[in-house]
Amino acid sequence: MVGYDPGSKGAAPAPEDAALSGSAAGMVTRALISPLDVIKIRFQLQIECVSSQHPEGKYWGLFQASRCILAEEGLPAFWKGHVPAQLLSVCFGAVQFASFEFLTEMTHKSTAYDSQTAGVHFVCGGLAACSATVACQPLDTLRTRFAAQGEPKVYHSLRHAVSTMYRTEGALGFYRGLAPTLVAVFPYAGLQFFFYKVLKNLMGPPPKDSNVGGNLRSLACGSCAGVISKTMTYPFDLIKKRLQVGGFEEARAHFGQVRKYGGFVDCVSQIAREEGLRGFLKGLSPSLVKAAVSTGFTFFLYELFLNAIRNLKGSQ
Repeated sequence: MVGYDPGSKGAAPAPEDAALSGSAAGMVTRALISPLDVIKIRFQLQIECVSSQHPEGKYWGLFQASRCILAEEGLPAFWKGHVPAQLLSVCFGAVQFASFEFLTEMTHKSTAYDSQTAGVHFVCGGLAACSATVACQPLDTLRTRFAAQGEPKVYHSLRHAVSTMYRTEGALGFYRGLAPTLVAVFPYAGLQFFFYKVLKNLMGPPPKDSNVGGNLRSLACGSCAGVISKTMTYPFDLIKKRLQVGGFEEARAHFGQVRKYGGFVDCVSQIAREEGLRGFLKGLSPSLVKAAVSTGFTFFLYELFLNAIRNLKGSQ
């Protein structure tokens, strides 16, 4: 069960248990979705149209991009930036789920609201994700830079990337795109938790004698919640990626046209003027596949690991 449940037979999960389960779920999920994430970022950063009907840019389709990256950069390219991405997933998962469990418990005990309502899950899920975003934004920026660079590489290692960015852009360089990220992450994560709760309620309780049924429900509900929430908030994710690679133009020249943005408003206006409304949806197809896999497995694995920890403690 995700979130504080006053009717649960056992005690609420300890913060360290929620953090451990969230980080483990994030780590496993990240390894599975990394190739889709790399392709999505390449689509988001491409100025030219991403369309098989108008193949103007380097990438114009999911399978074409996969073949192109594989031929030019090899199989390891699909896991570019995997180290900072794994650190991001572990950190984000730990902070998000620990914060969510804490917030739902505090809401139930300190207010008149029921912690198991979808509305409470929306607000607490959004706030928990914002907390995790502020804590993990530098890792997200590093992950984006690594995934965005082609050959020859600008950054040769995580240490080199950190030192170069700090020297050339200062500490604030690690927080590029934070404003649109926070604007996007609250509704995105909130909607994930909201729809996950709504869908699980609609499906009803799982069979009492089957853990498999409950796990499959978590996977299915999480996948659907991820697709719905990503579709509703996707443009903010694209804008965030464009801003995060600011000052990184030399590594992007190999992929096609490059733009510089003066901030959130300037980025929005340039995309709308040069690329049209469809420009805000570049990379949506791999992003939706990624969202289905990522959100589904995150909720599925979080509950799986949390139950495993509870069973382990109960057997001692």
